Amino acid sequence: MDQPTKTNRRNPSLKSKSHCLKVVDTFRTGARGRKARRPGHNLLVRLRDYRDDVLRFLTDFTVPFTNNQAERDLRMMKLRMKISGTFRTLEGAQVFADIRSVISTVRKHGGNILETLTLSPQQIIARL
Repeated sequence: MDQPTKTNRRNPSLKSKSHCLKVVDTFRTGARGRKARRPGHNLLVRLRDYRDDVLRFLTDFTVPFTNNQAERDLRMMKLRMKISGTFRTLEGAQVFADIRSVISTVRKHGGNILETLTLSPQQIIARL
């Protein structure tokens, strides 16, 4: 994967560092799979491969800087599982996830949560 040096679209004076990260697929004889790499090397390869996605928040201001909102959305589900151990039925887990999804969406839109939960499912869908 030896790539020639390219100029950066956003800042032409910067050169791409992809030539510094030569990914070598060395296979060990007698062992299965690829030779394990260090975590730091894996991080550099991942940052190189997903560069536009990692730095998207710099050019698109609608993208949040962190993923805290996604973690907050999952926190109540994990808390519920920690307290009760698990959901008794798949249907109960689905209902809980649906309600949490509606609450999270209404909160993000700045709506009244209690008022929204008293509406029928068709009215909730029409509002959102």
